[in-house]
Amino acid sequence: MKVITTIHDMQQTMINEKLSGKSIGYVPTMGFLHEGHLTLIDHARKENETVVLSIFVNPLQFGPNEDLDSYPRDFDRDRALAEEHGVDYIFFPSVDEMYPSQLSVTVIAKDRTDVLCGQSRPGHFDGVVTVLTKLFNIVQPNNAYFGKKDAQQLAIVEGLVNDFHFPIKIVPVDIVREEDGLAKSSRNVNLLPEEREQAPVLYKSLQEARKMIDEGERSPVIITDIIRNIISENTSGTVDYIEIYSYPNLKEIDRIEGKIIIALAVKFTRVRLIDNLILNT
Repeated sequence: MKVITTIHDMQQTMINEKLSGKSIGYVPTMGFLHEGHLTLIDHARKENETVVLSIFVNPLQFGPNEDLDSYPRDFDRDRALAEEHGVDYIFFPSVDEMYPSQLSVTVIAKDRTDVLCGQSRPGHFDGVVTVLTKLFNIVQPNNAYFGKKDAQQLAIVEGLVNDFHFPIKIVPVDIVREEDGLAKSSRNVNLLPEEREQAPVLYKSLQEARKMIDEGERSPVIITDIIRNIISENTSGTVDYIEIYSYPNLKEIDRIEGKIIIALAVKFTRVRLIDNLILNT
């Protein structure tokens, strides 16, 4: 496994890999790898001859009051895990390498952004699609792997690739969960002990919603009210949002039918957790 820190070296290496006829599977991350990331890497390893992992905490997608400085980082641990799971190259650029000067062009995400996390994080997805545009051009992958946990991001990335005609297949991978159901996330380490005990309630509320839909409930309002009550009565967290939309278009619906997403975000003392279910009803 090789660690590459410059854009020039990464591009040249990827050109050589492609000239040799190898397919490139790519997993973009901000590091502090957990089992969710490792599952993405394992999928890439099974389906490609070359696997690339990028680790870059992208400042463009953090708002002024968000956790850029406190975002967990541990490159030595990440490198060991990446090697254990068969990564061929880690792209590990500095902020100065990725943004040596103020950008003269940025990408603006216009659709699918004014709901869910986009409501409370203006500019966040602009930062995501801008850095991914750069990373896709640097790594030049055949396949790129994204977790369904960040379902809004997944939908926006699919839009980016389709709209700009990137020759890349976006591969969605199911959410990886702890034994108690909590969706794995780098930010889970910021939960207080009592909050960690409460956090699985988020997934339990989604399971209850699935059960109600399976039994015939089709009102988004009734479903979201039930979820809100379960979370409010069983956790100390503050609900940021609970929404049901069509997926991947993320449009409001009056009746639950077709492919939908039930998504929620809950704020705890030092961390905001998200979770979702994507269902074909």
